[in-house]
Amino acid sequence: MPVTTQLIHTTADWQQQLRDVITSRDALLGAVGLSATDVGHANGACEDFAVKVPRSFVQRMRHGDPRDPLLLQVLSSPQEMVDEPGFVRDPVGENGATIPHRGIIHKYHGRVLLIVSGGCAVNCRYCFRRHFPYNENQNSRAQWREALQLISDDDSIEEVILSGGDPLVVTDEQLQQLVMQIGAIPHVKRLRIHTRLPVVIPERVTGALLDAITLPHLQTVMVIHCNHAAEIDDAVAASLSAVRQRGITLLNQSVLLAGINDSVQAQLDLCQRLFSAGTLPYYLHLLDKVQGAAHFDVPEQLATKLVEKMTQRLPGYLVPKLVREIAGEASKTGVS
Repeated sequence: MPVTTQLIHTTADWQQQLRDVITSRDALLGAVGLSATDVGHANGACEDFAVKVPRSFVQRMRHGDPRDPLLLQVLSSPQEMVDEPGFVRDPVGENGATIPHRGIIHKYHGRVLLIVSGGCAVNCRYCFRRHFPYNENQNSRAQWREALQLISDDDSIEEVILSGGDPLVVTDEQLQQLVMQIGAIPHVKRLRIHTRLPVVIPERVTGALLDAITLPHLQTVMVIHCNHAAEIDDAVAASLSAVRQRGITLLNQSVLLAGINDSVQAQLDLCQRLFSAGTLPYYLHLLDKVQGAAHFDVPEQLATKLVEKMTQRLPGYLVPKLVREIAGEASKTGVS
């Protein structure tokens, strides 16, 4: 019999951590015992995309290591200001026609994405939505009712995806109300939640949260976002275990990032650590070519060779599917 995880997290725990995030480059470097000289550049970058890092995530970084793979994901850099050809503000084509109503993105058949919140617990420097107009997609209660009515009127929609930002930055009460409204739509069979919060602030997984996102007649899937094995410490593993014990399917999607997880060993460690925490590797994304993130890009040829080597070392169920997002396509595009 599986051991039941006893959650002792409270709303106050995670909300306090969300308020107490590190919001400056200098403070982040100081927290890990580094200076600007240590990391090779004296200035930050991109004032319209602020530094934002929870202290629990910082605690997993290697003190004094300027190449720590967690630090490099969240440390601002002057490289973000380089205007590389082909890197644009809306790399996956989410603006315009794909938004039929404020807060809704409808790109794929049978699935619709709701922008629950524009906020995140962490600002990852490679984020493909770093330029997304969240302020234009925040709904009032009346507008949420209209958005849900659009879903109710389209019986081809079987799955509703909660995204953001990060949907788990809103309160359990707000989530519960939204999930109950979604669950009342007869043709919706699945609820999917895309979130990084259980990784960067594992205390976010409370009993109240799990109550809010599970309904007996809805299949619930949680897709976490983890890029490196070092992100999964004992606290994260315990929170993921609690999610699984509620019958929620756990998947992971990661982004292939130059100098962070673009080695065979880093990928092997990540896939095996995920599985030990009850999570299946799902997607390994080639970088979405968003303006400001070109220095994270890994060429497709190198990526395919990397996955070939992973396939030789891992059972098939532990090898994530290598994909890229192409604006206007009806699904993610597999890369082989």
